Amino acid sequence: MTGPAVGEELPTSPGLDPVGAGAPPGSTSGTPRDLDPPGSTSGTPPVVEPGEPQGESESRPGAPRRDVSWRGFRPDRRPGAPPGSTSEVVTRLRAAGCVFAEEEADLLLEHAGEGRSVLEELVAARVAGQPLETLLGWVGFDGLRIAVVPGVFVPRQRSVLLVEQAVALAPPDGVVVDLCCGSGALGAAVAARRPDLEVWAGELDPVAVACARTNLAPERVGEGDLYAALPDALRGCVDVLVVNAPYVPHAEVDRMPREARDHEPRLALDGGTDGLDVHRRVAAQAPDWLRPTAGILLVEVAPTQVADAARMLAGHGLVAETLTDDERGATVVRARPRG
Repeated sequence: MTGPAVGEELPTSPGLDPVGAGAPPGSTSGTPRDLDPPGSTSGTPPVVEPGEPQGESESRPGAPRRDVSWRGFRPDRRPGAPPGSTSEVVTRLRAAGCVFAEEEADLLLEHAGEGRSVLEELVAARVAGQPLETLLGWVGFDGLRIAVVPGVFVPRQRSVLLVEQAVALAPPDGVVVDLCCGSGALGAAVAARRPDLEVWAGELDPVAVACARTNLAPERVGEGDLYAALPDALRGCVDVLVVNAPYVPHAEVDRMPREARDHEPRLALDGGTDGLDVHRRVAAQAPDWLRPTAGILLVEVAPTQVADAARMLAGHGLVAETLTDDERGATVVRARPRG
């Protein structure tokens, strides 16, 4: 279970724009997640900083590899190319409403290799609306390739704000928990940026748990309902608790883009009547798990939910402040125990 978002007017999922009336199959209002294909953070190839590992990580078990797939990869786009060529795939994807059709075609062709029938299956599924990320088996997130499988929530680029906050606020050798972790993307990104941290994760959905165990050290990914997924030894020892729980109001889930509503679990989308049902349960027990006076809770919400979230957190002895990233369209509430 991990969390989608709601927009100010129409519900969205983090990285998925709301669908307009009559949007064609495979379209998310004409935009892929966060306007980015997997491996991209701004519609362009991701930048790998000097000194950043560019192959399989050897720093820890389960570490996803760095995403460098976009560098220099541009298959043939000659006019009149034969069926199965990039040009033919681009045409089909564009007709289905995929704005980044060329980039998606590149990735599908690379994934299919020489398998013509495999490529046809991939393109047909994408045109029918299946998320590109689950077709490829990965999503680019904070410079990593995060493994994703069908039926698991696809992490959105806006949630990188949670990662940035966690790595900035965690003390040296601190403990960070990714609760409602889904694929484990947030925890994996935190661990990649801060190898000194002890990163744990918890998730209710067994399919997502299995997926997260491929992206994180498997022995540190627990299965259970919220805090029940964590070892009791962490109680009172968590320096940063990162939570991207579902926050789309129940009545608006069916208005989400088809990529989300048809291919991601309702458990990861539906936040109850006002979208904050899971957040209330997280907040109620957070003071028991956070390090006294110093622990920090980070939750992603929609802009329209900030006031309600702050009041709810205050009711559980947590003092909240709001952080926003307009470029990513991200809103995070940061809370500490009062006193």
